[in-house]
Amino acid sequence: MERLGFLLFLAAFACTIGVSQQGPNQRRLLNELMRDYNYLERPVVNDSDSLTIEFSLSLMQIMDVDEKNQVLTTNIWLQMHWVDPFLKWDEAGYPGVNNLRFPDHLIWKPDILLYNSADERFDATYHTNILVKSSGSCSYLPPGIFKSTCSIDVRWFPFDIQRCDLKFGSWTYDGWSLDLKMQEADVTDYTANGEWDLVEVSGKKNERFYECCPEPYPDVTFTVVMRRRTLFYGLNLLIPCVLISTLALLVFLLPADSGEKISLGITVLLSLTVFMLLVAEIMPATSDSVPLIAQYFATTMVIVGLSVIATVLVLQYHHHDPNGSKMPKWTRVILLNWCAWFLRMKRPGEDQVRSACHHRGPRSSLTSVELTASVSASHSTNGNMLAARGLDPLHATSPDSGVLCGRLGARAGEDEMLLSAPHGSPVGHVELELARILEEVRYISKRFHHQDRDEAVCNEWKFAAAVIDRLCLMAFSVFTILCTIGILMSAPNFVEAISKDFFTRD
Repeated sequence: MERLGFLLFLAAFACTIGVSQQGPNQRRLLNELMRDYNYLERPVVNDSDSLTIEFSLSLMQIMDVDEKNQVLTTNIWLQMHWVDPFLKWDEAGYPGVNNLRFPDHLIWKPDILLYNSADERFDATYHTNILVKSSGSCSYLPPGIFKSTCSIDVRWFPFDIQRCDLKFGSWTYDGWSLDLKMQEADVTDYTANGEWDLVEVSGKKNERFYECCPEPYPDVTFTVVMRRRTLFYGLNLLIPCVLISTLALLVFLLPADSGEKISLGITVLLSLTVFMLLVAEIMPATSDSVPLIAQYFATTMVIVGLSVIATVLVLQYHHHDPNGSKMPKWTRVILLNWCAWFLRMKRPGEDQVRSACHHRGPRSSLTSVELTASVSASHSTNGNMLAARGLDPLHATSPDSGVLCGRLGARAGEDEMLLSAPHGSPVGHVELELARILEEVRYISKRFHHQDRDEAVCNEWKFAAAVIDRLCLMAFSVFTILCTIGILMSAPNFVEAISKDFFTRD
């Protein structure tokens, strides 16, 4: 009973609705139009006439730019309009029917394809219905995910602007049979891409002539101009590279005695190599041009490599063997005089230079007779033989001691007079002991003299190493700054890219 009631309700509802005339009229119109229609026939009244196709496209999205394979992937809706005189009808004779939709395989359609397609099927469009109006106007709007070949110029990467062409044309018809009329591309429904900014989509109609045939072959080429957004690459590649190259300058600030100068330079060089490999993975394997970022990385690696070589030279100077070769005169003049003056560097203790024989004058009057008398007096009183002159025995062996300097500066004949004294005299034994002491003192002074000389040579080489460190710090700092500014700002749209990606927000 419930089912019967439901059927009665449907019958009553159907009686209240007016009968539509569109279904029968449309069926009748389709039968009449398709009765003598041949989809293989070009829709022109005269076979010598040229059929004009209005062609355009709507760019919906830039999906991917594959730099390595040089392929551009876009979401595009094609727009093709033409007039088919065999599909006209009078709307008065078919009430309610002002347009029809035909599958693309039932009526004629132009065989317009993407010439530079990189798709596996070549034709990547989705075959939709063709909208036909009563005037015979046909509209065919097939969408598709197009993969097109594009010559990617990575010279200014990551501040590059790419121009990719989309070349459309008939595959079999020439210009005398099918003419293309270009219309402006539509980008009103474009979806922004996270890596690329769309600059413009310009179009141009071209006609190409071949030697075999006199007729032209037209095509419509749309050029998609896009600029790379540099925020990602700036934060992940450029800024770390600048910081790492700055770390290379710290090699010259690290003390040579720390033993980490070479380790720091090699670590920085390895870090730059890792970043260089990351850039090489996303770049196409081409020798046409070197990317801007690769130039910067290579220059930075050269700077770091030279800094390692300079560090080796600094360490060789700093740890120079004093028994080795002496410092050449030209090195002393250039490094210790000119470069040190230019860098405003002074040797350690240069303002407080002390001579080993600073008190030589008043002490040099000590003669052998006085020394003999003092020794005899001290010996008779069981005192220190040097304390008789008021001298500290600890300072007697010092190179700064007045006794040592006075003794070393005495006349050579005094030692002979002292040694030639008769042994039978009361002081003969004391003079012999004194001669032995003088020999020991002379040996000690000689050792101190050699030590002071070796220390002076080492300090001279260490100061030369410090001058080289300071000079390399200034030179490499200036060179790094100039290379960073010169290479990065050589990109045509460097300022525009930085201002848009780093200082503006959408």
